[in-house]
Amino acid sequence: MDYKNRTRIARIILSDEIALNTDVIILGLVRTVRVGKEVAFVEVNDGSCLKNIQGVVGEPDKFPVLSEILTGASVRIKGKLIESQGGGQKYEIAVEELDLIGPADATYPLQKKRHSYEFLREIAHLRPRTNTFGALNRIRSKLAYAVHQFYQEKGFYYIHTPIVTTSDCEGAGGLFRVSTIDHENPPISDGKIDWTEDFFGTESFLAVSGQLEGELLATALGDIYTFGPTFRAENSNTSRHASEFWMIEPEMAWAELDDNMDLAEEFLKYLFRYALEKCEEEMSFFGQWIDKEVRQTLASVADSQFERLTYTEAIKILESSSEKFEFPVSWGVDLQSEHERYLTEKKFKKPVIVYDYPEEIKSFYMKLNDDGKTVRAMDVLVPRVGEIIGGSQREHRLDVLENRMKEKGITNIEEYQWYLDIRKYGTVPHSGFGLGFERAIMYITGMTNIRDVIPFPRVPKWAKF
Repeated sequence: MDYKNRTRIARIILSDEIALNTDVIILGLVRTVRVGKEVAFVEVNDGSCLKNIQGVVGEPDKFPVLSEILTGASVRIKGKLIESQGGGQKYEIAVEELDLIGPADATYPLQKKRHSYEFLREIAHLRPRTNTFGALNRIRSKLAYAVHQFYQEKGFYYIHTPIVTTSDCEGAGGLFRVSTIDHENPPISDGKIDWTEDFFGTESFLAVSGQLEGELLATALGDIYTFGPTFRAENSNTSRHASEFWMIEPEMAWAELDDNMDLAEEFLKYLFRYALEKCEEEMSFFGQWIDKEVRQTLASVADSQFERLTYTEAIKILESSSEKFEFPVSWGVDLQSEHERYLTEKKFKKPVIVYDYPEEIKSFYMKLNDDGKTVRAMDVLVPRVGEIIGGSQREHRLDVLENRMKEKGITNIEEYQWYLDIRKYGTVPHSGFGLGFERAIMYITGMTNIRDVIPFPRVPKWAKF
């Protein structure tokens, strides 16, 4: 049977590449089937676009296989592409051959009706067949390409940082341990587990970030970026947290905080414009069914000049506002989503970059300012969400970094010797940031739960499929 010469539906409907009266072969899943005495209609989707194409079967009696074709079945249709005689579609196929490849019975859970996202999470192996999740997976693929295109065109090198690591970038715990030790009979030394007997000869974990290794590569290559999976063992059952997600982390040598802010702003605008210009079908769908204002929001951000202000200035603005915040504001507290949204939605009505945060609430690797109280950290805040990017200029002074690590309670400094060595041998000022890919997709599509923008979500008590 001919499977090789298929025509993807997107080439017919979106690109208008196929001329009328051309012989085509369509391979896909049946969305609906209607059989009458004189004509039958088999509507098929092959995943290449949102829209289906309809196969028109004249003289249904000559196609006994129609009695076996139900919603969810996979079929092969061969016929001529013709102008549609009905409303709602431009093209249809005059069917000459119809083959049932993979049957589906009446228990198929995706019948023609609306399903809740909660129900669809239970069948994550089938939900990509729905309109919403088909569009999400297509735009996720396109935006991943856009990430690489942006950085490659700017001369950044794509670096693969380790997934298994012995260091904790954030220094705050929440790590998944990687081990082959028999939990029922672990090796013991001095009353504790002897990790020298484990596979790697030491405690090892799934990486929470590729930043530390990225810094190392940036000092050698100049500008690099990572784009890969990261893991957080945080028991956070919220709509914005996942235990496994993807991070984009550029790192630039010979770059200070202003350069970092410039890149973050340029990168976000590029992604948003790419979605609006290159993902028209998907964005139209999200604008119609998910968030009617999502395209206007993206266009507004892409066309704006981001406001920049220090953390100290931000706190003064928040303290002098008449807002009744759930979380009180004072210098030294970390900004909450309500504070960030006030700045972006009410005060400035556009994205805001807040920088120079108190050193006490930020990580050890951020460059200490001359005041000794703040570090060269930055957060990019956008309307409707708040923080979407976090980054900093890194501390490149060896003595200052060592002191910061001690102050942060990092007792195993010798395990970070490789990290300190890039300050010891030819230190280089450098900066970088991280953008959670799923958070970006949520913002771009208007989806409100991170579990719905990654194909197979990993969250506390849930690792199915």
